[in-house]
Amino acid sequence: MVQATTIVAASVGTLATGFLGTTDYLVVSYPNFRKQLKKESKRHARAAKEEAEAQTAKQRQAIRQAVEDSKKSGFPTDVEEREAYFMSEVARGEGLSADGSENVEAALCFYKALKVYPTPSDLITIYDKTVPKPVLDILAEMIAADSDLNVGSFSGGSGSSESGIPSVGLD
Repeated sequence: MVQATTIVAASVGTLATGFLGTTDYLVVSYPNFRKQLKKESKRHARAAKEEAEAQTAKQRQAIRQAVEDSKKSGFPTDVEEREAYFMSEVARGEGLSADGSENVEAALCFYKALKVYPTPSDLITIYDKTVPKPVLDILAEMIAADSDLNVGSFSGGSGSSESGIPSVGLD
């Protein structure tokens, strides 16, 4: 006796083969059908590109807002407080960047640590070697968004530009 699953599988296979055969016939035989498929493909590609650009703009705005919020909240001024703040932010950033799901939050932690570090250019060099690239790219945008952050002269070798602005993570 034939099982019901065998009958269903044969029916689905027959329908799929028929659909593929019909589509192939239409593509080969009708130029307007081919043109319509091509237009639809281009429209989908354009929509995906626009969505990606909108997502990038949204992320950049979120990064700028995060930088502004952290600047408004302030940073410690006492040496011991700055050291403790630095250590806690670096530890949080490392923890968040380890799983890779909270890249913006991890970059914000590294940015906050950078704000209280005495020589930011040295810390950027360390970040360049240790921080994952997606987080490093976001951190570079945060550094660019903060006009108050003085990274000083950057002597990172291949990662420096002629203007002294680090090109960390912007490969």
